[in-house]
Amino acid sequence: MARKPKQIAIYGKGGIGKSTTTSNISAALAESGLKVMQFGCDPKADSTNTLRGGEYIPSVLDLLAEKRRVNAHDAVFKGFAGIYCVEAGGPAPGVGCAGRGIITAVELLKQQRVFEDLDLDVVIYDVLGDVVCGGFAVPVREGIAEHVFTVSSADFMAIYAANNLFRGIEKFSNSGGALLGGIIANSINTDFQREIIEDFAHRTSTPIVQYVPRSLTVTQAELSGKTTIEAAPDSEQADVYRALARTIAGHEVSKAPTPLSQTELREWSARWAEHIVRLERSERARPRAVA
Repeated sequence: MARKPKQIAIYGKGGIGKSTTTSNISAALAESGLKVMQFGCDPKADSTNTLRGGEYIPSVLDLLAEKRRVNAHDAVFKGFAGIYCVEAGGPAPGVGCAGRGIITAVELLKQQRVFEDLDLDVVIYDVLGDVVCGGFAVPVREGIAEHVFTVSSADFMAIYAANNLFRGIEKFSNSGGALLGGIIANSINTDFQREIIEDFAHRTSTPIVQYVPRSLTVTQAELSGKTTIEAAPDSEQADVYRALARTIAGHEVSKAPTPLSQTELREWSARWAEHIVRLERSERARPRAVA
């Protein structure tokens, strides 16, 4: 009998580094010997391209547009270290529901028992987190993913998207939905950025599972169409991703968060804005050393 894979969903607003983080987690897990599938749930179908040397793959919706009956295995492509890559895809811009690709792709792979056939250890869903849509909520609402993580920086819109995700998890937590594993704090390079994300995590009863600094190593790797794990395996940044992958692979206990209301979130962000202004004024007023 095939093993039941550990199923994880990683959410985050567009442009926050969610797919970069997810792909490096997948690469690190595969590097350690696990059988991994990365399931891209963005209509742009670009989640897995750095696992395949910059090459894009046809999505499930692309294949269904060509013919009505599709062998689900035809939507599965191998990438770095044997990672199985799937892209749900979406409709043309401005046409149809962007979440439909996720619903259709998940149903197709489940009906044809692809997860069982491949005998996977881990399935990671890479999900756009700043769109309020039933399709994007599928991994949480249906309990497909056991644990949900969110990638967030200290920027307000990233935190806003994370808080919205927390509200969705809280809503579905009593009906069998997935629970929250924690925050992956991305692009954290200063003390005040760390303080902001830590304060948000504290106020929403959410653990921070890893701090990931902004690094040119990541940019260089992506420009060459690769993950950091593949392009710069001996770098400090690669070791950060390996530590994150170990944490996620070993994670067992998730829980419902306590999201902030819209009013609470706005008041919280306003207090931080005032604090940063005070810090800047204090820095400007500080006497400079004479050379």
